[in-house]
Amino acid sequence: MRSQINLKHPPRFALAPNAGNPAANPVVLSAQPNCRIELFVLAEDIIRVLVLPDGETHGPRTWAIAPGADDVPLECRERRDLSGFTPPPFTVNDAAGHVVIETARVRVSVALEGGACAWDILHEGTWHRVMSDRQTQAYNFGWWDSRVYHYVEQRRDEMYVGLGERAGSLDRAQQSYEMRNIDAMGYSARTTDPLYKHIPFYVTWQPQTSTGFGLFYDTLADCRFDMGRELDNYHGHYRHFIAEHGDLDYYFIASPGSPLHAVRRFTWLTGRPAWMPKWGLGYSGSTMSYTDAPDAQQQMGEFIERCREHDVLCDSFHLSSGYTSIGPKRYVFNWNHEKFPDIDGFVQSYLDHGVRLCANIKPCLLQDHPAFDDVAEAGLLIEAPDGEPAWVQFWDEVGAYLDFTNPATIDWWKARVKDALLKYGIAATWNDNNEFEIWSPHAIARGFGKPYPAHQAKVLQTRLMMRASHDAQREHAPDKRPFLVSRSGGVGMHRYVQTWSGDNYTSWETLRFNLKMGLGLAMSGVSNSGHDIGGFSGPAPEPELFARWVAFGIFLPRFSIHSWNDDGTVNEPWMHPEVTRHVADLIKLRYRLIPYLYELLWQSHSAYEPVLRPLFAEFPHDPRCLVDGDDMMLGSSMLVAPVVDPGRSTRDVYLPAGSRWVSYWSGEAFDGGQTVTLPAPFERPVFLLREGSVIPLNIAEQHFGRPADERAFLAVPYAAGAGTAQGGSIEDDGETEAWRNGEQGRWNVMLTGDANTLRVTLERPQWKHHSQQQVRVFVPTHETRAIVCTNGTLDADHTANGWRCLTVSLPH
Repeated sequence: MRSQINLKHPPRFALAPNAGNPAANPVVLSAQPNCRIELFVLAEDIIRVLVLPDGETHGPRTWAIAPGADDVPLECRERRDLSGFTPPPFTVNDAAGHVVIETARVRVSVALEGGACAWDILHEGTWHRVMSDRQTQAYNFGWWDSRVYHYVEQRRDEMYVGLGERAGSLDRAQQSYEMRNIDAMGYSARTTDPLYKHIPFYVTWQPQTSTGFGLFYDTLADCRFDMGRELDNYHGHYRHFIAEHGDLDYYFIASPGSPLHAVRRFTWLTGRPAWMPKWGLGYSGSTMSYTDAPDAQQQMGEFIERCREHDVLCDSFHLSSGYTSIGPKRYVFNWNHEKFPDIDGFVQSYLDHGVRLCANIKPCLLQDHPAFDDVAEAGLLIEAPDGEPAWVQFWDEVGAYLDFTNPATIDWWKARVKDALLKYGIAATWNDNNEFEIWSPHAIARGFGKPYPAHQAKVLQTRLMMRASHDAQREHAPDKRPFLVSRSGGVGMHRYVQTWSGDNYTSWETLRFNLKMGLGLAMSGVSNSGHDIGGFSGPAPEPELFARWVAFGIFLPRFSIHSWNDDGTVNEPWMHPEVTRHVADLIKLRYRLIPYLYELLWQSHSAYEPVLRPLFAEFPHDPRCLVDGDDMMLGSSMLVAPVVDPGRSTRDVYLPAGSRWVSYWSGEAFDGGQTVTLPAPFERPVFLLREGSVIPLNIAEQHFGRPADERAFLAVPYAAGAGTAQGGSIEDDGETEAWRNGEQGRWNVMLTGDANTLRVTLERPQWKHHSQQQVRVFVPTHETRAIVCTNGTLDADHTANGWRCLTVSLPH
């Protein structure tokens, strides 16, 4: 029980005797009775605050913090572990009732009376006050209950983005959100809360001073964020965070000049995003209907035939859980041999066409699962205090969750993944229904030898499940990059999986708000994501909505058409004959853009760059980009403007100021700072390239079952003397771990010039498997300067479709 402190007499802190010592990190402030505040100076731009009302940590371990690392130890990282950080020089001053800690970029002043913090950021030579704890009871020192509280003053000019996967507007201001992972099938992308993911991080941006910061609360608890929706006359305007248990343990990340800095640093703080195989960027087919059918293997074969018939490119298929059925229910790792009489032949038939299978797996065993008794006897389940399984509702039956804080469970799970799936040639796992909806306070998890109430760390079970699945793939094929998908997750999930926004409802509204949901997720450190294209639950999408969904989805890192329509129909590329050709062509456009998407995922892995970004994050000085619109940036070079309303044949697009923009389809150039109206037929989604960018493409002619790759580059040079347009693409075998041993290279392309001449420089990948000797570079037709190739020969120069095509031969 935490110590109780009289509200009339808040704790009076004093600086620990050695806190002025430069080596003292954390800086400790203490008060009677037993209160402590520890401040860890981790980097010039990152300071951590740990508030301990009774002097003890209630959550002594963390699975979230992994600065620049691929992962953390299986059983955790100790909270006071500073490995991976390089603490900078800092000063500590104790004067005038405050302790002030200052680095080269951040200054925090802690009031000795009550411990409230005030934060300043240095930007362009000036210190800016960016955050202040509420002066009236900023924390809970046992005044109310055992929950964790943090109250912060709210400013009128602030906007908040992040908190992971959330419904509604991109700016979270004036809203409240609950983080309590739940299976929200058929959710409203505008209003439903909570959803599937638990990411207690957000960025505050203050446009007036172009400063901002990130706040990350390191907790596994169910928690709630109120972003100014609540108003109490006694405290002024505020926002707040409440966790059901644990500690107030938060990281302040300075973000002067751009909100993207906080996103990069948070991603670095919580681990390196996984470098996944290139085929994970291809179209992935999926539906529950095929595997639910009694002739599932035949229906799966018909999908391949339809792909061939309509020339729909496809790299993978997500095998829904119907393959595990006994009667109407689903039993993880069980194969229904009546539906799939020849598993080896079925899997091989897909591989023969270049399509990998990603099998659905679930972490709950129904009470009549064939393996239930053996698993329960072995103690692998989350249990009640009497040792019986902790029963939960799971779909249409009662069951019990596996306990991934038990190493024996992890071993059992990995063995099943390998024996039931990977040995047949299944390429990947789809970790589904893994929200761990455990509500009983009496259910117990093993906790790696330190049992705890299971409901207190549900998101940890989710994270450990995906890690166990990941490790199974690595053990089975150590030379291959693991590929996994997970619906639920929390901080650190980007180290293992690709994800999506769950079981969305089919509507135009969902299309609009899923776009914002994906941006919020990317601004929370999770970039490899997408949505169920067409909508998963509800009515089947009409042709126009389906075509617009596809035209949006092809720009996302994950592109999967998936459904469980109310009328029993299936969302398939050919579901509406009147738009089938458009859909097939859009998917081919997706494959044309895969080199750019692959490069963006490499930048995410290597430099922690978010793949998707709101316009204001890329253009923080343009006030019109602060408006919550329906556009997005794909990387820093491409502006994508989906059509999200019915009956439209054109799209109005605001072009951010400070750049010129070029239409992909026409090569036409537009000055930034204006709104333009562009044609938007189904097969030609609106997207534009930013001046100074170079985009890699695959221009090879591709057909189903016959992959081909030829690199080319789409470039938008600056005007004479304005700068160098540059870009490139990472190149490797796309599947193995050989890149770790140097089996990787990259194209680098640069274009610069004067009033009369444009100089093109191409650096070819120094990679033994690369053999392309001739490269095409496209520039807009308004680019009329003479072309000089600095390290190659210009063999051809012609125009087509608004672009000038330069064919360059490189020396051997």
